[in-house]
Amino acid sequence: MSDHHAGYYVPNPSHWPLVACIALFCMAVGAAHWLHHVWYGEYLFFTGFLILVGMMFGWFGTVIHENQAGYYDDQVDRSFRWGMIWFIFSEVCFFSVFFGALFYARWWVVPELGGDMYPLTNYLVWPNFHAAWPLLKNPNNQLFTAPLESMGAWGLPALNTLILLTSGVTITWAHWALKLKKRKQLIVGMILTVLLGISFLIAQGYEYHHAYTELGLTLSSGIYGTTFFMLTGFHGAHVTIGTIMLIVILGRILCGHFTPENHFAFEGVAWYWHFVDVVWLFLFVFVYWL
Repeated sequence: MSDHHAGYYVPNPSHWPLVACIALFCMAVGAAHWLHHVWYGEYLFFTGFLILVGMMFGWFGTVIHENQAGYYDDQVDRSFRWGMIWFIFSEVCFFSVFFGALFYARWWVVPELGGDMYPLTNYLVWPNFHAAWPLLKNPNNQLFTAPLESMGAWGLPALNTLILLTSGVTITWAHWALKLKKRKQLIVGMILTVLLGISFLIAQGYEYHHAYTELGLTLSSGIYGTTFFMLTGFHGAHVTIGTIMLIVILGRILCGHFTPENHFAFEGVAWYWHFVDVVWLFLFVFVYWL
């Protein structure tokens, strides 16, 4: 049971972490079977995604209720802040692994197969392999599955970069409005941020359709396709989660939940959104541009 002694609130046991585990399990198993063309894979994946969205709204609702009931004090606020800091740090580690895989494949494995490091290995084992990034379908690389064309940087990816950078400006603008008690500016800034997040996801969906249907760039098209979709796909998943969080915060703003002195929920989501922006800048440079 809950305990509210010594100035610190201990919440009741919650079922939401278990719901989150079920959702993630369904999504992981569904994605794996979807990639292997098992008929129920995509249905299981989207079922897990819907459970995850429901869990987020339910868990957010519980925390919002506790906050509005006045259970939280400065010590709990510090706990939330450190929790968000460590969560974002874990996300940094998560993306660092995938960037590490990209760098290892691009600047170590491909040159080694091409004979830049050990010419004899290339001559004896991969005599027809030509080292290039990205690996594209050509007569010199018949040993590997590769796309027909790579994804350029200065089209839709550049537009998406502008969208995310602009969203970083609008959420900061909204944050200052909250501190200065400018409610109209706060609402407009948050609406713009939500719309920009949704616009990014729509543009990325179109980009994926273009990659699959016209460029031959798929998850199965070699190391370039694998790293491209793993990095941009996980980033898109984080943008989706971040957009859901922004919608929740916008709803709370419309209900008048935040004050200039008490609005960590807004700050936590803003931190997360800026993290998503920074990750995309690394993606744009190392996946699309270079």
